[in-house]
Amino acid sequence: IQIGVTAMRDPATGGFLPSVPLYIKADDAAKEALTNIAMQIAAMNPQYISRDEISADELAKMKEITIDSALNDPFSLPKPVLSKLIEKAVAGVWSAEDVAIYEEKKSNMNFLPNFLSKEAKAQLAEIACADKEEISGNKIFSGLVEGRISKQMKEICLLDQGYVKAEDGKQTVAAYLKSVNPALKIA
Repeated sequence: IQIGVTAMRDPATGGFLPSVPLYIKADDAAKEALTNIAMQIAAMNPQYISRDEISADELAKMKEITIDSALNDPFSLPKPVLSKLIEKAVAGVWSAEDVAIYEEKKSNMNFLPNFLSKEAKAQLAEIACADKEEISGNKIFSGLVEGRISKQMKEICLLDQGYVKAEDGKQTVAAYLKSVNPALKIA
């Protein structure tokens, strides 16, 4: 049996084109699985089939962007890192008004950004960016970065994506293919 499955990449976006057929000989279960994968590709538009396709340069760029993004949003940083940044800000960078707001609201740090001035938040981001090397070496921060990159991989790599038709919502495309036929591979 031959079936059509979408698998061609769009050179402009790196995503998959939804209308190019790929013909594969398959039994009924594999045919259904590959049809489901074609629908997954059309719905989720992955950029890669697997993590192995991502070059070291692309991974490094993704990591750098993730680090910069986290540093520019200091209130998304782990509490120990954020606390050190706030100590530096309170020690002479923030206005007296922002220091007073911090002293009043520090018991509940989740709401602090709602009360600080835009300038204070921008100054905190500047301090974070200036301390990039020190913060990047922090074990907790490194875990945050790796977690965010892993999340990105689950969005852009077909085999890492959550299978859209999974009953529990947790099964990946790779696990689905393995459950149908362990010999079934997407390349």
